Amino acid sequence: MTAALKAELKDLARALGLAELKFTTPEAIGRAGERLHAFLAEARHGDMDWLARTAERRADPKVLWKDVRTILMAGISYAPEGDPLAGLAQPSRGVISCYAQGKDYHDVLKSKLIELARHLQGRTGAEVRVFVDTAPLMEKPLAAAAGLGWQGKHTNLVSRREGSWLFLGAVLTEAEIAPDAAEADHCGSCRRCLDICPTNAFPAPYQLDARRCIAYLTIEHKGHIPEPLRRPMGNRVFGCDDCLAVCPWNKFAAAAREHRFAARDETDNPPLAELLALDDAAFRQRFAGTPVKRTGRHRFVRNVLIAAGNSADATFAPAIRSLLTDPSPLVRAMAVWALARLAPDEVGNLRLRHAPAETDPDVLAEWEAVGSAPNPLTLPPQ
Repeated sequence: MTAALKAELKDLARALGLAELKFTTPEAIGRAGERLHAFLAEARHGDMDWLARTAERRADPKVLWKDVRTILMAGISYAPEGDPLAGLAQPSRGVISCYAQGKDYHDVLKSKLIELARHLQGRTGAEVRVFVDTAPLMEKPLAAAAGLGWQGKHTNLVSRREGSWLFLGAVLTEAEIAPDAAEADHCGSCRRCLDICPTNAFPAPYQLDARRCIAYLTIEHKGHIPEPLRRPMGNRVFGCDDCLAVCPWNKFAAAAREHRFAARDETDNPPLAELLALDDAAFRQRFAGTPVKRTGRHRFVRNVLIAAGNSADATFAPAIRSLLTDPSPLVRAMAVWALARLAPDEVGNLRLRHAPAETDPDVLAEWEAVGSAPNPLTLPPQ
């Protein structure tokens, strides 16, 4: 029955639009837990404290659910149709990672996996659980163990059929189903993903320091982005596709077949001027149903201000100036930094106007960094 059931489930997966479905066991996670603990010991997780809190469950799926016998690992492609790095040559626009330009993959993929899990439960009577980045489960090592692909030197999963463009999800079950063979590492001597990283976030092949990763900084990091990493961010305002986009295995990947992952016209590298004007309500409306929304307006506009500061376009100065009194210190601090880059002659007088009333130490530090000497005596309009 196992072989027939596996074939049945794989046929259903294809019908649901999944790129691949493979099977593994909880024990196949191997030494991934050791690597996680080493990652945490080096504090490379930054302020993602939830990784440390759930480390034991991540290291062993049986700690997450003691009765699990088989793990179904599914992948769905989000391969872009064009060059995801083309927007980096348009400094007046904000580059949003291609994974976030369509509908939130958590919802799209989970609905497909629930249908798959129901079929499995109906055929076996075994209990099932569905996870799409919603539980402390190390999806990439499990996907590699199942044969979906291998973890490349950029630490992401690489598939010979789908390149670096796979969303992952898992179905855990009490049913015992024969596992598939693991995939071998096919990176060879290639190091394109390592060499292209703007912030040198890879201390070594197969190692990531999230604290230097633009995806982490623009999405997960809750505080101020360290000054040395701001210029390398360029105009990336949400995520970073560089290490994924240069993977040679992408040449085998067809554009995503799931239309809800396709980039929408209004979110494909939107103008920075539009993004600088977003208040909380406008931000929520603008990015409803996409992964961008979960970051929140303050962190997102923080990123947009860095992009504006890197643009060399002084026409953004009036919009940035209006954000010097924003309710969020994240926004105020980066408004100071961006103005110092685009309108250095203004910042001295602006500092005299705004710094005395500032109470946030990080914003005050940005004002201190731009110096205290006023330039023209005539203050610019507020």
